[in-house]
Amino acid sequence: MKLFFRDHLSVIILYCVSFLLLPWIIHSLDDLSAHYLYFIFLVCFLFTVWLIGRYYRRRKLYAHLQKNTLTTDDLHLFEPQAMIEQAYSQKLRQMQYLYLTQQQHLEEQGKEKQLVISHFAHQMKTPLSVIQLIVQSNTNSQSEHLQTIDHECEKLTFTLNQLLTYERTSNLVADLKIEALSLKELTKEVVNDLKDYFIAKEVFPKVMVVENTIIYSDRKWLKVVLYQIINNAIKYSESESSIQIIYDEATLRIKNCGETIPESEILRVFDLFYTGVKGRTSGEATGIGLYLVKKILTVLEHPFTLQSSECITTFSIDFSNSAKKS
Repeated sequence: MKLFFRDHLSVIILYCVSFLLLPWIIHSLDDLSAHYLYFIFLVCFLFTVWLIGRYYRRRKLYAHLQKNTLTTDDLHLFEPQAMIEQAYSQKLRQMQYLYLTQQQHLEEQGKEKQLVISHFAHQMKTPLSVIQLIVQSNTNSQSEHLQTIDHECEKLTFTLNQLLTYERTSNLVADLKIEALSLKELTKEVVNDLKDYFIAKEVFPKVMVVENTIIYSDRKWLKVVLYQIINNAIKYSESESSIQIIYDEATLRIKNCGETIPESEILRVFDLFYTGVKGRTSGEATGIGLYLVKKILTVLEHPFTLQSSECITTFSIDFSNSAKKS
């Protein structure tokens, strides 16, 4: 209420001058009826002067409210003059302080969660490695239990690596190092890392990439992408089929034979935690891998597509903006 009266003080003064003081002055000097038009002129003149003064005192507030887009510089009014401007500017500063405080709190929580995830993931990898070494030391044993343990350890290791990769992508841009890479060498390195998985699934890789193919990208993150795509291709391939890795016209295509991805799921498979019908049936999908692929390729500015029809699924990565023949 106090702010209301202070804000409308000029209106009250104008009313008192126009309809109380002016009629009394004109009547005391002469008859008011003889100068009615002069009275109307004075009232209109005072009202116009009041409107002009009110506009110039509040023009910063009007300009601020009419802006379609806001920046951090618009979170306060510069040198507010009118009472309502000062109150509005003070409220904006309070909101800005509250926003920055909450943002800082959320950032601290996010960093704490990342540290906890990273810590526990690394802590879990050590006992997994020990278990795998024990299993491998008993390779002569034909026990189905040992084979099951080894298989489950591999799945846990893969999931933990995905978790660590997801945690690291939170600062992906700062971690980039673009350099010239041999695409065939990198592809063969990923295939070699997955050789045990190829053998277990009875799937065979066919790498058709020219030796002197050079692209410009980040080696570490591109390897993560290729590992995830080829791993998925192996997982969903038919037994005794092949995975073709072809580079042609500045595009890398990874093809596998297996169950077709429904058209309704093509775009959704890149969403976080979306596993699709096949993933829910098998229970092995995490819904993280293709999300990471999309996130990394988007930052690396490598366009990609996913096509699936007639039991052939093709993942294509366009290197036309970063490819070179040496």
